Amino acid sequence: MHFLIYSYFFLRLQGGCQNDYIEIYDGPPKSSPLLGRICSSSHLTYTSSSNFMSVRFYSEYSSGSFRARYQSLPADQNTTLLCLPTYMYAVVDRHYLQSQGYSVGNISLADPQCTPNITSTEVIFNISYSDCGTSRQGNNETITYSNVIKVPAPGTVIKRQKDLHFHISCKMLQNTWVQVMYIADDIIDVNKTQYGRYEVSLTFYNSSTFQWPVHDFPYYVDMDQNLYLQASLHSSDQNLTVFVDTCVASPNSSDFRTLVYELSKSGCPSDSTYFLYPSPRSDIARFGFNSFSFVNRFPSVFLRCELLVCRYHDYPSRCYQGCVSRFRRNADSSHEQVNVVVGPVQLREAHAESRNIGPLGNAVS
Repeated sequence: MHFLIYSYFFLRLQGGCQNDYIEIYDGPPKSSPLLGRICSSSHLTYTSSSNFMSVRFYSEYSSGSFRARYQSLPADQNTTLLCLPTYMYAVVDRHYLQSQGYSVGNISLADPQCTPNITSTEVIFNISYSDCGTSRQGNNETITYSNVIKVPAPGTVIKRQKDLHFHISCKMLQNTWVQVMYIADDIIDVNKTQYGRYEVSLTFYNSSTFQWPVHDFPYYVDMDQNLYLQASLHSSDQNLTVFVDTCVASPNSSDFRTLVYELSKSGCPSDSTYFLYPSPRSDIARFGFNSFSFVNRFPSVFLRCELLVCRYHDYPSRCYQGCVSRFRRNADSSHEQVNVVVGPVQLREAHAESRNIGPLGNAVS
């Protein structure tokens, strides 16, 4: 799927082009090509190469505004790539390969031991992030997993076609898996880019031993009761670590701006009862605090936590810096941000006699 911003840009700006303008990026703004920069009303069209397009609005005046239209368009149907939590799901249309003169008999990955499922219409690969010859790289913005689907040209003694290579990449970038698929070293060039998210859960436990998760929904607690939470990253890549950066509470699961209470910020405790617990693995983070209620207004409390995912043993990364101010963050190593909402937690009624214990439903924002 591609996005198309079209028809017109209507701008109401107070400053000149140097201080008030709109930028359009072909993907996330920090690492994607700039498609255009606009500082006056105009009728322009921009098309993304993937299902991600960013529009960034700069204005030094509070009264600045803009309006634009957009629509989505179907992408190429010959190849499909999905970056799932534990593996890459890559599909190549069998009729497309045959129309280009290729046979699926010898199609393989970088590791030929990982074979595809071949149907009458498709060639399907389930590619592990930590196996099948998948390579892994990191830089100051992304964690990238790459593999290649190889289709040899026909012929045993000589060949008159180039081999066909589908290069597949999944990149963690700004809350998303960036999925890229393209054909290299051939006259046909197909690019596929999609976006997804890390799968992270946040669950209450009934004690600091973290043996029994809380099952009831909502979770009823006493005032000033010790609460224990575990954040878990679900990925086949064992070389990742998760860090709890910021947690805020709200009486409304869909509004974390109007009325909020800050438990931690930038890895630093904001609430006097907030506490970190040792973790048995790098893909788990544990913390706790004492329960409270919003004064005279709401019975329920929801938590929204910002979790960071980094490469394991990447000590310059944000996950290993601990409590720091945001302006001091080191940008030299990769880390990715995931937001999780959990709740509600409600104070137990005075007549309740027993605690409700069990897993809590999670919602990833």
